[in-house]
Parts: sequence; C-alpha cells; structure tokens
Amino acid sequence: MKSKVKRIFSFFISLCIIVTFFNTWAFAEEDKSKGKDSSEGINVEARSAILMEANSGKIVFEKNSHEKFAPASVTKIMTMLLTMEAVDGGKINLNDKVTVSENAKKMGGSTMLLDTGEIRTVEELIKGIAIASGNDAAVAMAEYIAGSEDAFVNLMNEKAKSLGMKDTNFKNCTGLNGEGHLTTAYDISIMSRELLKHPSILKYTGTYMETISEGRKTPIALVNHNKLVRFFKGCDGLKTGFTEEAKYCISATAVRDGVRMLTVIMGAPTYKVRNRDASMLMNHGFSKFQNMNIVTKDAEIEKIFVDKHKEKYFIAKAREDLSITIEKGKDQEVTKKIIIDNQKNQYRKDETVGYCEFYSGNQLIGKIELYSDRDIRKPGVFENMKTNFKNLFKGSV
Repeated sequence: MKSKVKRIFSFFISLCIIVTFFNTWAFAEEDKSKGKDSSEGINVEARSAILMEANSGKIVFEKNSHEKFAPASVTKIMTMLLTMEAVDGGKINLNDKVTVSENAKKMGGSTMLLDTGEIRTVEELIKGIAIASGNDAAVAMAEYIAGSEDAFVNLMNEKAKSLGMKDTNFKNCTGLNGEGHLTTAYDISIMSRELLKHPSILKYTGTYMETISEGRKTPIALVNHNKLVRFFKGCDGLKTGFTEEAKYCISATAVRDGVRMLTVIMGAPTYKVRNRDASMLMNHGFSKFQNMNIVTKDAEIEKIFVDKHKEKYFIAKAREDLSITIEKGKDQEVTKKIIIDNQKNQYRKDETVGYCEFYSGNQLIGKIELYSDRDIRKPGVFENMKTNFKNLFKGSV
C-alpha cells in the first residue's frame, strides 16, 4: 500500500514539473514574440513595429518586423525619396513649375485640393506630400519626374530592390489600397534611413502647419498628420498613414542631444495607440544611446611626411566635426585610417588632401575630409640627390 502511495505521489510531482516547464516555455515564447526588449517592459499594441538607432541602423526593438502589411500613406516616403534624389541630383529644381493633371486632381483620400491645370512649384508639392499627405501632390510629382504614375511606380520598385527591401511591392505612389501593395516595418525603416540622407526633407516633414496662397483665390492650408512633430520633443518627421486595410501606421524620427532614433509602427488600431507606441519606443531608444564626439573641426589628425627622410611634412587637419552614437555603459574603442592623395606633387594650404576613416572594430562609423595646414612641395630628383649626399656624409662623421 505504501509503495502504491509513493508511486502516485511521484507521478503527481512529475506531472507538476512537466506542467511548470510547459507554462514557462509557453510564456517565454509569447514574451519573445513581443519583441527583442519585451523583458524591459516594452509592450507594443500595433501589429508590427521596429526601433533603430538611425545613424548605424542598429535594431533596438522589433515585433513582426518582417511581416507584410499594407503601408497606407507611409508609401510616400519612397515618393519623397525619389523626389529628393531628383532635386539633390540636379534633375529637377525646387522652383520648377508643375502643371496639375486631371489624373492627379481626381485622387481620393487626403489631398491638397489642387485643381486641374493649376501650376505649383516642386517645393510646394513636396510640402503637400510631406505635411498634408496629399495624394494629388504625390501623383503630380510622380508624373513630373517620370512622365506617368506607372513609370514612377516602376522607379519606386527598382529603388526598393536596390536598397534590399526584399518584402516590398509598390502598386502606386500614394498608398491608396491596391492589391499586392505591401511592405514591412523593416523595409520601411530602410527607405526612411535612406530619405534621412537628404536632411533638407526634414524642414518639410517637421513642419506642423503651412499655408500656400500664391496664385490662388482660396489659400491651401496644410496641417501635418504627424502630431508628434508638435507634441514629441525632437520629432521632425517622417510620415503617417491610414486606410481601413492598413489601420494606423507611421514612420517617425526624432533627434535629441545628437542621437537620432527611427521607429516604424504598422497596423495600430487607433491613431492614439500609434502615437503612444511610437513615442514609447523612441523614448526607450533615447534612454539607451548617447552621442560621443570623435573629432572637432580643424583638429590636427596626423603629421604627413612628403619625403622619405621625414624632414618635410604638413599637418592633416579635420575639415568638419564628427560625432557618433554609442550605447550607454559600453566602451567604444575607435581606430582611424588615414588616406592621403599621394599623386600630388604639391600640397596647398587649406586644400583637401584626403580623408580619415574611423572604425569600431571592423565597422566604419564615420569619415571626414582632411586638409593641409600649409603649402609644401614634394622634393624633386635633384633635391633628393642633394639630401642623400648630405646624409651620406653625416653617416661617415
């Protein structure tokens, strides 16, 4: 009898252990699905999200970041990217005049209320896209750059492919519902970082209100759909989006004390949840990173000898400041690599003579131009012979 009771007791203990193990495993898997930093109390309600340190692209948090969803007007980040590439590349000018087509005018959803035949500048259309999320402005810009929206969408998909956005397929330049018009939070972060390489876009995406009145009886009032630019410290972009299919989406960026964070939220049930999730993630990022100065403008970087006897030299100096973003509480060992243009026979004062790369381990973290602090010429053949002859006698004394 005692033996039977002992077996029952042993079975009960084993069962408790198994149940406890299963519950622990299940909780861990559930916790893992919430994102990388769920252990730190991060609880994102949206379907998908990602947080990264924008300069390095280091991912701090992610939830379903590679799952495909409709992006709504966050699509316009790619529209703005191609536009800014055209502007900065000299293909178009901010003052260029664009005539609004009937096709652009008839766009539904959010618009600038442009009229067919209305003439607006490229800059005004950028404001309409960046601030008011104007679908009419986006199509007008697409037609101006590529000739038609379809041709522009081809450019969008080509650019996405070149950036490594493997889970993205654009069907239009606006983000209006279209079968197969899908992307991921991760891919949106890629094109958002690329857009940030054109910093002048931030003066538009970071504007809360703007009025365009020239040439109109009724001024166009633009109000930013991204309320974080007004209520979240340091927020200066990038783009919100909403459709019934996509729900509430945003790619948001903010900078504080030299640290820039970037977050993407997809499929939030309300705009309040979207803004709360984005704010929570960026605050989390700011709590984990800090800015570190590497070099200041005009600092002496290296003494560069121009002769083999190391008698003639110039000082290579920094053309600009350089700072990097590092994780708080972690040592960051930085090494440098000097690259000088050795094809020159003469270096002139203040002339760019090369550049300096800075590395953390094997990762390139920054690069600055170098300039010479003086005029100096490399010794010629006869000067080298004279120096060799002089050093020969020095050695024999």
